[in-house]
Amino acid sequence: MAHVAPTSGGMMGRVRANRAARPTRTPDLFDERVHTAGRYGIPVVLGLLYGYWAAANRRGGGEITGWNILFGFVTAAAWIVLCIAVATFAPLLRRELHSLVKSAFAGASIGFLYSQTGESVLRSAALGVAVTAGIFLVFFYRYYTREDAVGNRIR
Repeated sequence: MAHVAPTSGGMMGRVRANRAARPTRTPDLFDERVHTAGRYGIPVVLGLLYGYWAAANRRGGGEITGWNILFGFVTAAAWIVLCIAVATFAPLLRRELHSLVKSAFAGASIGFLYSQTGESVLRSAALGVAVTAGIFLVFFYRYYTREDAVGNRIR
């Protein structure tokens, strides 16, 4: 059988050249409507769960009252607005503040939920600060390794 002798560069040289020319971004499978629905739908669903959780913590296993339901919906509405604001404006900040804003929102959310169980304010604040510190380390590492100092993604 006859085989083609390899040449300098050969087939692999052409493949590597084509890979370098193509963008490395993953394909976008969804259109803009799906992204918009997700951008607002996910915080709404999570906010409703958060409001239910806060109301359940506040009643402590007792009976469900109208005030308890109102508290859950008001908590959910406030959480949804804050979540959308953080998701919209935090990426505009430098990576340090970006990490701090997102982690502070998470820590404050957990601290508020814990305060609804009847624990002291100091314990709730300590838990919120501990959660903020842990999440800050994770987010800062993520943004530090994927963005430059100005906030542009490293390609």
